[in-house]
Amino acid sequence: MSTPDLNLARRHSRDVGRITQSFGGVPLSRREALRKSVYGSAGLLLTEPFSVRAAQDPLAPQKVAMNSGPAKSVIQIWLWGGPCHIDTFDPKPEAGREYTGALDGTLETNVSGMRIGQLLPGLAKEADKYSLIRSMTHGNNGHETAAYLVQTGRTSERDVFPGSGAVVSYFKGYDAGYEGLIPPYIVLTEPQGRFSEAGFLGPRYKPFATGGNPASPVFAVEGIVTPDISEEQQKERRTLMQQLNTLGGALPGHSALKTVVDSEEQAYELILGDAGKLFDLSQEKDEMRDRYGRTTFGQSCLMARRLVEKGVPYITINYKGWDTHKQHFQIMNRKLPELDQGLAALIGDLSGRGLLDSTVVWCTGEFGRTPKVATESPWNGGRHHFGKAFSCLLAGGGFQGGQVVGATNSTGEEVAERPVYPADVIGSIYGQLGIPADASLPHPQGTPTHVVPDEAEGVPMGGLLKELV
Repeated sequence: MSTPDLNLARRHSRDVGRITQSFGGVPLSRREALRKSVYGSAGLLLTEPFSVRAAQDPLAPQKVAMNSGPAKSVIQIWLWGGPCHIDTFDPKPEAGREYTGALDGTLETNVSGMRIGQLLPGLAKEADKYSLIRSMTHGNNGHETAAYLVQTGRTSERDVFPGSGAVVSYFKGYDAGYEGLIPPYIVLTEPQGRFSEAGFLGPRYKPFATGGNPASPVFAVEGIVTPDISEEQQKERRTLMQQLNTLGGALPGHSALKTVVDSEEQAYELILGDAGKLFDLSQEKDEMRDRYGRTTFGQSCLMARRLVEKGVPYITINYKGWDTHKQHFQIMNRKLPELDQGLAALIGDLSGRGLLDSTVVWCTGEFGRTPKVATESPWNGGRHHFGKAFSCLLAGGGFQGGQVVGATNSTGEEVAERPVYPADVIGSIYGQLGIPADASLPHPQGTPTHVVPDEAEGVPMGGLLKELV
């Protein structure tokens, strides 16, 4: 083999190996990925197809039969850093400027009596499609511990419980009949990194993080799109590798060889086929892309809608930039219009396509921010961490729209009625997906563990959100 051909083959094997590694859920070294991705005279790809690996989950026998529920997918919009509730979904104009700062106005929504922050006009027009929980609480002011609590519903320091995305992947992924090459748990675009999302369920249930920027001309999804290689070059690599394959016709019907061929076909379906084109946002009309906003967040919302259309059970959008100890109001003047445009477009678009009834949209952060503005130096108009009271938005998936659950006091500093804890929200979402509250999780020490905490765990709970179902 000539040096150029050998280099091309090596680059090809790197690409297919990256696909296998990224979507297989098992870490591979570069050497192992190369060994497992090249076949022909160099050896066989030993990695099973994704569907084969999924069917061999040793945890599967422990799962319970799922109930039917109205929801099939969840889009979790994670406002990374913690948004201020009184600037967004629980405005308090009567509290005065020492609390409201410059954002002292409100907007009437299309639901009588429901008012939201003044920088959310798009969401004001869609309020009949979502509900607000204004009495979220957990009292934790640490990013890592609060994020863990809101995404798992647990406070345990002994065990690392799985986040809601991993739990949904466990019950609604490959072992529950989910098909297709796109993993059942996707993060747009990078993991939060505050805790291990899969917890004790293990790396098989970690999300696939796309990387890249969906607002870029080319959404370079890690393992699928290589920015410096054209589609034509990818096709040329594939042709070359097929020419180098000396075993394809020599061992017809060989099971190991069939596994090789299936794996390569699946990898190339992600790189060059219709599955890979799912991530090509240029296939959307310009008007639709403009409706969502040409921002990373807006285009992530559009991408989430496309994933829902393909039946992906759980999508998280990690939307950074909400940790505003300083320059809070300057940042809100940029962030809130982005949030408003992207989230309002997502809710409206899902509704218009008949997908909102089967898709839960859950928007929250790990906590709120101090209602009273920190005007002293060095903060000069910032807001700090506040786990005592905050808000979240729930839409779709069988949850009623146009409702408000709970309330805070006149300054937003205390929950005044119907406290709602993270486990209440998570358990309610599981219920809409048909996952029973007493469904078992495979604790590594064999400790009986349910998806929703029970009284014995001592986790604060106010009750599932029956008001919205």
